[in-house]
Amino acid sequence: MAEYEVVHVAITPPPMVEEELVKKVADIVSKNLYETRLRLTGKIPKIIANYADMQMAESTARSLRELGLVVVVCTDSELRKPSQIYRAHTLKFDGQAVMFWDRSGQARRMESSQVFLIISGRMQICTETEVTTTVKKLNVTATLLLGGGIIPIPKKVKEKTMNKSFQNESFVRFYGRTSPESVVELLQHDFDYSFLGAEMVASSVANFSTTVKKIRGALPEAIFDDRLVKPFGADMSSAIPQDDIEMNCKLVYWYHQAVSNLGSSV
Repeated sequence: MAEYEVVHVAITPPPMVEEELVKKVADIVSKNLYETRLRLTGKIPKIIANYADMQMAESTARSLRELGLVVVVCTDSELRKPSQIYRAHTLKFDGQAVMFWDRSGQARRMESSQVFLIISGRMQICTETEVTTTVKKLNVTATLLLGGGIIPIPKKVKEKTMNKSFQNESFVRFYGRTSPESVVELLQHDFDYSFLGAEMVASSVANFSTTVKKIRGALPEAIFDDRLVKPFGADMSSAIPQDDIEMNCKLVYWYHQAVSNLGSSV
């Protein structure tokens, strides 16, 4: 049997979702109206169809583009391939360029002309911690030896459980013009804000916001996209699970590449 790779067709929801558009898209991707409407709402690009080969996926993509939708076609391996992330720990501005340093002291310089896209968002990080507790249980053997259950004899037993804790963390990623693979990333709770000097405050939320604003000023040619800050509406307590960040960032990146290509061809 010949091996094949799943090919995804993703669309970016339009500003207005009209019922006629829902019907046309549903007919093209062979889905019911309810599911199609869900995939056409919101701000984040969503996978709307999967195919066994590129030819079928491209055919569907052409039909969707004819409806005015921005469409991305990618293989499953492309979508799920981890990016090469350089996690910056501090920075310094140098005109229209930014110098980053990670925790090991390795430096990376990004010129304004090199940065294609800045993605700002929030992710939900799940941390598992092993907890050992001591509980009392019935010592069956001792109880039977001392009267067969008339006087229950307890014993102490240690039990291990996994506790899950969740934390929302803001992030910002910087992408070049040719590939989404090599990425510079800043995390709200893993960054040294001392470069802010007198502007640094006690709140990491405020410091992170100030940092992002300063970076945008230093890299004016880059597209700025913050749709992943509030992915599920106006509620700032919501965030994308950490495991889904890579996929969502890549879809946003490919969306902007598609729009840029469309714009340059007009």
